[in-house]
Amino acid sequence: MTIDRKAFFDAVRGTLYGGRLAGTQVAGLAALLDRFERGEVEDRRFLAYMLATAHHETGGRLQPVRETFAVTDAAAIARLDRAFAAGRLPQVSAPYWRRDAAGKSWLGRGLVQITHRRNYARLAGLTGVDLVGRPELAMELAVSVEILFTGMLRGAFTGRRLADHFSGTRADWVGARRIINGLDRAEKVAGYGRAFFAALGG
Repeated sequence: MTIDRKAFFDAVRGTLYGGRLAGTQVAGLAALLDRFERGEVEDRRFLAYMLATAHHETGGRLQPVRETFAVTDAAAIARLDRAFAAGRLPQVSAPYWRRDAAGKSWLGRGLVQITHRRNYARLAGLTGVDLVGRPELAMELAVSVEILFTGMLRGAFTGRRLADHFSGTRADWVGARRIINGLDRAEKVAGYGRAFFAALGG
């Protein structure tokens, strides 16, 4: 299924990016469009919501990021440690980001923030990428795109899938946030999703 790239980029540039797109943003959006055009699914609402999720989770960067948006693992670990010590992470019972005996950190990475070793292992099994041996691979754009598609299509993040929210005439833009993170910022991500869908010719 081919997407009119010019129409898409012209639309999102104005509605979501203030009239300008950096080269890195174009590359990230193009990678997601390329993956969709491989034809695994045809519902453009699926793609629109995946684009919305990547946009939200990366703060509009459309490139894989580390948790806290730190530029290195060490910086991210330090930021998370400070937040944990200050009681700003009440939902966290154990600091999963600290390096294990092998020196690996299981902090959030990617277009979607996968955290904890068990989740890296689950996505490794589904994608065929050695995310356990090399968790830093989640910072590579092509790998992160595959993680996002696989996780959202197959319910690998929370058990919820895109097909649970978009089917036939049903379009649950708000509830689809449960695929990633409960209803956190659900209305905002839904708005992004609708904008991307319109840009895709929906």
